[in-house]
Amino acid sequence: MIRRILYMATWSVIRHQKDFGLRYHGLREKGRCAKVALVACMRVLIVRLNAMVRDGTQWRSGAV
Repeated sequence: MIRRILYMATWSVIRHQKDFGLRYHGLREKGRCAKVALVACMRVLIVRLNAMVRDGTQWRSGAV
C-alpha cells in the first residue's frame, strides 16, 4: 500500500514540480527505462520528505 501511495505521489510531483520533471525527463533522455527513472525520483522524494520531517520545514516549490 505504501508503495502505491509513493508511486502516485511521485507521478504528481513529476508533473507539477519543474525540478522533478526535469530530473525524470533527463533520465529518460539518457536511455533509462520509465520505471528506473520513476524509482530514482521516488528516492529523491523520500530523501526530501525525510529532511523536511527532520528539520521541521514546509515543502518549498522550486527547490533544486
